[in-house]
Amino acid sequence: MDRRDLLKTGALIGGLVALGGSQANATESRWDKAYAGDPNRPVLEPGLPNRDYTPVITPMGSSLPWKIVDGVKVYHLIAEEVWNEFASGLKAKCWGYNGEVHGPTIEAVDGDRIRIYVTNKLKAPTSVHWHGVYLPSGMDGVGGLNQRAIQPGETFKYEWTVRQSGTYMYHSHHDEMTQMAMGMLGMMVFHPRKPDSDYKVDRDFAIMLSEWRIDPGTTTPNPNEMTDFNVLTMNAKCYPGIEPLVAKLGDRVRIRFGNLSAMDHHPIHLHGHYFKITATDGGRIPKSGQWPETTVLVPVGTTRDVEFVASEPGDWAMHCHMTHHLMNQMGHDFPNVVGMDKGNIDRKIRQLLPAYMTMGEDGMGEHGVHIEAGHMPVPKNSIPMVGAQGPFDYITMGGMFTILKVRENLKNYDDPGWYDNPPGTVADVASEDELRRDLG
Repeated sequence: MDRRDLLKTGALIGGLVALGGSQANATESRWDKAYAGDPNRPVLEPGLPNRDYTPVITPMGSSLPWKIVDGVKVYHLIAEEVWNEFASGLKAKCWGYNGEVHGPTIEAVDGDRIRIYVTNKLKAPTSVHWHGVYLPSGMDGVGGLNQRAIQPGETFKYEWTVRQSGTYMYHSHHDEMTQMAMGMLGMMVFHPRKPDSDYKVDRDFAIMLSEWRIDPGTTTPNPNEMTDFNVLTMNAKCYPGIEPLVAKLGDRVRIRFGNLSAMDHHPIHLHGHYFKITATDGGRIPKSGQWPETTVLVPVGTTRDVEFVASEPGDWAMHCHMTHHLMNQMGHDFPNVVGMDKGNIDRKIRQLLPAYMTMGEDGMGEHGVHIEAGHMPVPKNSIPMVGAQGPFDYITMGGMFTILKVRENLKNYDDPGWYDNPPGTVADVASEDELRRDLG
């Protein structure tokens, strides 16, 4: 070895040390040691929930069941049409897996041998790609490239040994524009075989972010839409159809975000807390490289894990900070009437359209109130600008919005209802005496 080779070797070793034992090197070494050149022979005991890992919670969804056959974890995904209720008042005929949109979360442990059967009950061919996963090329699931498409009525088998840990996704990779837009997505979580104390949490949530075009009065998502998406969802639900995330005061919480939207990134902002960004779909970030944020940007086609301690009791908003992603089924083509003096136009138009009501001159915040009160009829199967009644007023948000509910004393993790704020801790109308005293 000459001096140049010695310097190269030293630089390589130094780089590996600097990475702090990166996930890629750690998983490859476990793979080599465990399988000793024979990747088809499962030699590690399958990882079990509550013994080897804390199961992930998929709000409004589920985890895919499995059984062990000769040391292999066996799963069954069924691609099929599914009626999905995005929120009360809006249902659509989507495509999903196992009766769910999006499909159930698939969980396994680093070192598990897994076998996934995929049955196609759709009228169209399909395939399943395991997004971000290390596996043999022939198992990657790209229709035409890695396999032939799964024809209607056929069942294909995918099998590999998990050799990584982190948050990943699965989705159709045949006629992607149509099938992904119709809902054929899901989350995958591979837990580390021997997690350290930094990995363990009390609440571990998985949330898939996606967007749809469903025109009011219709019942089928439009896969041809490219820019004007009008239904923005977390786990295929839009607020007020999204469940809250519930945590006890002091719980360590992880939220795994996946984004398989067609076109948009999503900056997800959490109120009342800061978190650390701890992982991407490339793996866990070394502790020295994690950084604090209150908003995490989740680009299209990626996952991001955030972790925090539920340290502040209350009801805390969590939402995409792209403001048009906080509304339901609004159009993009009507004129801007903010600040307009509508005069008696409503009275005149009602002579022809008795239910007519001009909206927008003071903003769109009260739109949902009028709809739910019955003042404004809307097309069947639509929820334009509908939010929900909160503890003080109407919450004028929809779409990618939910609530983190942190409570000091919880018997279980059911929705505890609205937070009872201690006296003197709620903003309210200032008295005349206070205004004179402080503002003169």
